[in-house]
Amino acid sequence: MIRRTAATAALRAGIATLLVATFGWTLPAIAADKVRIAMVVKSLGNGFFDAAHEGAKEAAQQLGDVEIIYTGPTTPTAEGQIEIINSLISQKVDAIVISANDANALVPITKKAMQRGIKVVSFDSGIARQGRLMQLNPSNAELIGRKQIQMASEAIGGSGDVAILSATAQATNQNIWIGEMKKALAKPEFAKIKLVATVYGDDQSDKSYREAIGLLRSYPNLKAIIAPTTVGINAAGKAVVDEKLVGKVYVTGLGLPSEMAGHVKSGAVKSFAIWNPIDLGYASTYAAYEFVKGRAQGKPGETIAVGRMGSIKLDDSGEAALAPPFTYDASNVDKFAKIF
Repeated sequence: MIRRTAATAALRAGIATLLVATFGWTLPAIAADKVRIAMVVKSLGNGFFDAAHEGAKEAAQQLGDVEIIYTGPTTPTAEGQIEIINSLISQKVDAIVISANDANALVPITKKAMQRGIKVVSFDSGIARQGRLMQLNPSNAELIGRKQIQMASEAIGGSGDVAILSATAQATNQNIWIGEMKKALAKPEFAKIKLVATVYGDDQSDKSYREAIGLLRSYPNLKAIIAPTTVGINAAGKAVVDEKLVGKVYVTGLGLPSEMAGHVKSGAVKSFAIWNPIDLGYASTYAAYEFVKGRAQGKPGETIAVGRMGSIKLDDSGEAALAPPFTYDASNVDKFAKIF
């Protein structure tokens, strides 16, 4: 929206005064400029972020004075996000809500954005502390990691070889969750499960599929592929079906019900987990709005209102968690597939 110059504003004020004095007329109030919030995702064409976008639009509709700019690179790289953020700085957006492809590489550009008065909130995959005001995690990292190991254990009967198919090697959230999975595997209850490989599909369907095929062919005793990425789990499910290994190798991890329902029905997947990406996009957008309006500062221990999701509380690192992961299986996947 083009902002009125001082001269234009003065002219309008003068006309308004003249009309009031002469005829008693008044001019209609000019609508305030909208708060422009840019949602920068890891890459376009990812169903998880498409759902998060729906949540952002819901928040914008409820708040009433928000314009959402939804954008991201075509491939999940930090370089692509840096280029986009530079453009958003030039556009003078009010806030940036971002899921980072690299926690540290984005810090210089997001610091530049904040120096220009733009509020930066990371969600899903965070930016290092100095590069944002807050990070909204979808859930507690320990719960996410442990949940995936539990589901794999249940699928394979508590023993056997497993592998991890992740997104990019630099993805903040993926690496944290994998770390928590390894901690869980060190527990006595999972002693009979062996992690044989971790591979990266870069959150691209074709590469994730090739990596999954590689795991299936390289490890003949493999019993499960754990994919903490919605792109990876979908690709791994297809690979198991194509290799005719349904019932011999199971896939689990984090997926979208709408994309995973077919894999559950095929038998390639017994169960998977995820939080609601719509809620995540909604809450992160709402939090960004609170920062723009000066009602949030990002201080440790601060409570920030996030609309229908209630409120979130920041820890000492300026991070908050939204909700625990939820399990989907044959009993409920069709119901939720209609939602996201």
